[in-house]
Amino acid sequence: MAAVRTRGLTRRFGPVTAVRGLDLELPTGAVIGLLGPNGSGKSTLIRMLLGLVAPTSGEAWVLGEPITGPRRYLGRVGALVEAPAFVPGLSARANLLSLARLRRLPATRVEEVLAIVGLTGREREPVGRFSLGMKQRLGIAAALLPDPELLVLDEPTNGLDPAGIVEIRALLRRLGGSGRTVLVSSHLLAEIEADCDHVVVVRFGELVHAGPMAELLGRTRQHVDVRPEHPADTGRLGEVLAGAGWEVAAADGGLRVRAGDGDAARVNRAAAVAGITLRGLTVAQDSLEEVFLAMTGPDDAELSVARAATVREVA
Repeated sequence: MAAVRTRGLTRRFGPVTAVRGLDLELPTGAVIGLLGPNGSGKSTLIRMLLGLVAPTSGEAWVLGEPITGPRRYLGRVGALVEAPAFVPGLSARANLLSLARLRRLPATRVEEVLAIVGLTGREREPVGRFSLGMKQRLGIAAALLPDPELLVLDEPTNGLDPAGIVEIRALLRRLGGSGRTVLVSSHLLAEIEADCDHVVVVRFGELVHAGPMAELLGRTRQHVDVRPEHPADTGRLGEVLAGAGWEVAAADGGLRVRAGDGDAARVNRAAAVAGITLRGLTVAQDSLEEVFLAMTGPDDAELSVARAATVREVA
């Protein structure tokens, strides 16, 4: 059984279609990254799955139950959506005990989740003294109280400093080894690459990619970065290499050549035949970030223009 399944799932807000005809099937027992630029519909999708927002059309199931009846499955789901809210004057333990009583959960579960998120020893301190990273970990502890089959975390590292991001990443890796299904949304590729074994990429609410992380990594290609000794030769070098059949683009003051195994020597010889001396030649593999940007668009300005175009189309 899939942990989450959607069919034609759509949500509109006036002229904006936040989620458009989404067909998904997410595996159980995996750490799944929900990746996309800001405004791509990630949070709207999560809110529909949690029963907080009704879809405009389409269907979805969570842990085998339709989202039209969230009471059937929400007891088996833990979620952290937006910044967690706690009583700042109470300790971490007291806050969690209050939540456990509201959900009729045993008090012993509080000690267990504090240990899971690494707050044992700090549990009697007022939450108002906690760093943002510690508050996020406490929020995850609250989501873990019912020992959920599915844990949903919406942008868990948003606003954190580097140390806080490292803390949450380490926690996600531990949770991923516990056998439960973890769905993490983020616009930070490094976070998803480091922690997830399955990834979903959305852009303007449309599915761009869904599958194992290894499959996405398989989209990377080899390239050769070259720099001529004299910058004035860059244009002519590009013409020579393109004329030899390679795909060439400007990159970091030099050129990036799409080349296969063993092509670096041929690139070097082609430059030498043209009388161009190279001062740099590096063989490398595309980063996952480059693959992601190729899917979603390179910057916020382009994304804003494309978003505005989709709104005009709907209008």
